[in-house]
Amino acid sequence: MAKTTNSAKKENKSGSDSSFSNSFLGKVLGLFGMGEPDADKKRLVKTIGKDLSRSRYKFYKPRSLEALPGLAKFFYETYKIIAPAQLVLTNAAQSGVLKSFVIDSFLTEEQKLMAEALYESNIQEKGKQIGIKELQEHVKQTMISFFSLFDSEKTTQIDNAYSTILSFINFINFDFFFLIKKFDSNVSERSFSYDPKFEAIAGDYISDDIHDFLEVFLSLNMDADWKRIFNALKEYKNLDVIQVDSWLKLVPALKDVKNSGVLEQILMHITQDPLLSIVPKPAIERIVEPYLDKLKNQAAITIQKIVQERRNSKIDELSKAVFGTSIVLRMKNYTEKANSVYAKRMLGGFTQTNALNFLKAYLIDYFKKDVREIVDTLLIRGQWSTLLQSQQLSDAYHSLLEVSEDIIEFDDSLGDDGLLNVKLRNTMAKVDRDRDSIKYLRQILKDVNDKAIALINRAAINLITVGRHLKALIEDYAKPRHELIQNWKDVENSIDIPIKDLMMESYKKIYYMVQLLQYYTKA
Repeated sequence: MAKTTNSAKKENKSGSDSSFSNSFLGKVLGLFGMGEPDADKKRLVKTIGKDLSRSRYKFYKPRSLEALPGLAKFFYETYKIIAPAQLVLTNAAQSGVLKSFVIDSFLTEEQKLMAEALYESNIQEKGKQIGIKELQEHVKQTMISFFSLFDSEKTTQIDNAYSTILSFINFINFDFFFLIKKFDSNVSERSFSYDPKFEAIAGDYISDDIHDFLEVFLSLNMDADWKRIFNALKEYKNLDVIQVDSWLKLVPALKDVKNSGVLEQILMHITQDPLLSIVPKPAIERIVEPYLDKLKNQAAITIQKIVQERRNSKIDELSKAVFGTSIVLRMKNYTEKANSVYAKRMLGGFTQTNALNFLKAYLIDYFKKDVREIVDTLLIRGQWSTLLQSQQLSDAYHSLLEVSEDIIEFDDSLGDDGLLNVKLRNTMAKVDRDRDSIKYLRQILKDVNDKAIALINRAAINLITVGRHLKALIEDYAKPRHELIQNWKDVENSIDIPIKDLMMESYKKIYYMVQLLQYYTKA
């Protein structure tokens, strides 16, 4: 059947016309970016291949999809220069010290001294020379002067310098050795005595490596002030992290490769994806504002620490003056030990334990004995000029005796069978099951602490009254003509110890005790 039928001819002609028509239409649509996606993709990949064939960088052979020894040499020469820095700058990206060194590199010596004045050790030293208010003002003015140095221009310069360091650290931390070893398995890590013999290898064998390299390579700022940056790194590590001259010679070559886009083209051709996009690894971090915030917060914490240390020192001094020791434990249930159960729930617990310990100890161990003796003697034996004076002393004295009893009752209410303890214990048991119980528990603790504060305030007010009258009586005793008590000799003869000594001792301890309580009522 050599002869073809007319219909077959027509079909062939029709098919030929159709093929021609489709081909022609495809070309026309392609001109307007409306061609077949796969065809366009192949065409672009082919174009990239041609560009790579003509490239002066002999890194890649498009026809065989092979990475050439020239590419290995590029990575190897880079690796030789940055290898020492890999070890030196391990974990440098997480170092707060490095950030400080970068900032310091932009400061004059005078400005550095200003910053150092805000360090904890220097604030502590200054605090030994001046009072708290003066110290606070000194720190405040130093902070204002120092912070004003960082205008928007300087802040941007510093932030950009640190971002460049981060990009450099990311760059040197790329695993050059792992990539190079694929071209020559005899290469040793950070050892360059061996003369490598690189071979061409399949491109897809290193495509992931090239992708990872480009992420850190593209974010590297080639035009940075590298001398300033390496000076900061030298200060940070106290040695040269890299041979600066060698790096400065390498930078133009790196910049040229980066600008050429040859590595992106190689990756596109290997993956047959001409639209492949590499997102540079971000290396942007603002360090000035956090640095200043940290400096400000540390200064504030240091001053608070000094205030607290002085407060604790004064409390110890006063407690020793009253009790002869700084450790006073008299409360049985309203104690720091009891707070452990509340600390597990992130609750403050009992907040006035120290003050009530001091107060209960003073009232029971001292006031009810020595002060009672002197006050009873003055009220009973003394002939007072006015009833008002003696009545005020008597009222304050008896109020303090009542406070003493109230403290004992308050402490007992927090014992095993005490009403407040039962309420607290029952509420604590419900906390895990009932969300509202934690709110109720906080309220109960607040009520308990409010009662403690009320007892302390009552005692402080009445102690002040007793102390004021004792001071007036001491002064009256010394006058040639007495105004408050007319019969001082009779009063003195009624006791074995000189009345003036007793009054002085009682007044002195009341004075110290009031000061001691004020540290807690102010808190």
